[in-house]
Amino acid sequence: MLTQIKGLHHVTSLASSARENNGFFTNVLGLRRVKKTVNFDAPDVYHLYYGDEAGTPGTVMTYFPFPHAARGRPGTGEVGITAFAIPKGTANAWAERLATFDVARISRDTRFGETRVLFDGPDGDRFALVETDDTRAPWTGNGVSADMGIRGIHSADMRLRDEGATAELLKFMGYEVAEKKDNITRLIVPGGNAANTIDLETLPGASHAAQGAGSVHHIAFAVENRARQLEVREALLDTGWQVTPVIDRDYFWAIYFRTPGGVLFEIATNEPGFDRDEDTRHLGEALKLPSQHEHLRAALEKRLEPLA
Repeated sequence: MLTQIKGLHHVTSLASSARENNGFFTNVLGLRRVKKTVNFDAPDVYHLYYGDEAGTPGTVMTYFPFPHAARGRPGTGEVGITAFAIPKGTANAWAERLATFDVARISRDTRFGETRVLFDGPDGDRFALVETDDTRAPWTGNGVSADMGIRGIHSADMRLRDEGATAELLKFMGYEVAEKKDNITRLIVPGGNAANTIDLETLPGASHAAQGAGSVHHIAFAVENRARQLEVREALLDTGWQVTPVIDRDYFWAIYFRTPGGVLFEIATNEPGFDRDEDTRHLGEALKLPSQHEHLRAALEKRLEPLA
């Protein structure tokens, strides 16, 4: 069993409008945009990162907004809900706030004793705000007060036809089954960061998801540094997983592999962080380009959709 993985690093999804996506996460949810860069493989598409003040691993939601992309179809083989932690006693305030912004499909429930507010993002992507005792400091620069601000990612909910193989993989990655009720199995990585929870939802009769705007592209797990990442990669390869080489993503190093249930997993390093090319006070303000795309700057600055 691996011990290097410390919970989630980030979740990356697809969107259809950069401006609408940016407005939702900064104005509605009150997160900070910590990086404005581009998709390494499609540089005419933004890669936008939202999180806490520094973009701490475990707080970050990222998006590839492909202009006018068709909406995805929910189903199995994907992350169906990304959940964020909020302070206890703030669910009502959040539900009211979301309603003032005409957010779609707001509802309430309780899972494993935790109160949740569920809602849709601009492209039908499903989210939850979960009341917890999370002590992480929120970003308060976008008009959401500290007493109700989002603390970071709480968990990710994977929809699967059969949880068995994915559950065994997560156990190999250091997760342990914490609770189980009906068709939901909760796994937690002990000694990890605050984004340490994965819920597996088994839906044997559901159709397979079709990826598009509103779909999660991949989910990333955090390791401390490149040395720990190489240990994880070697262990996965030795166990028979098809893992990519290490890829430099400027703000972290990444490896990827596809899970039995169809979800794309990434293992990302906590180093070097989002302040490697911007002062923390100004994160997410300037367009930052990977070195291989810097020669395209003039064209990209004309083509990319203004965010405000």
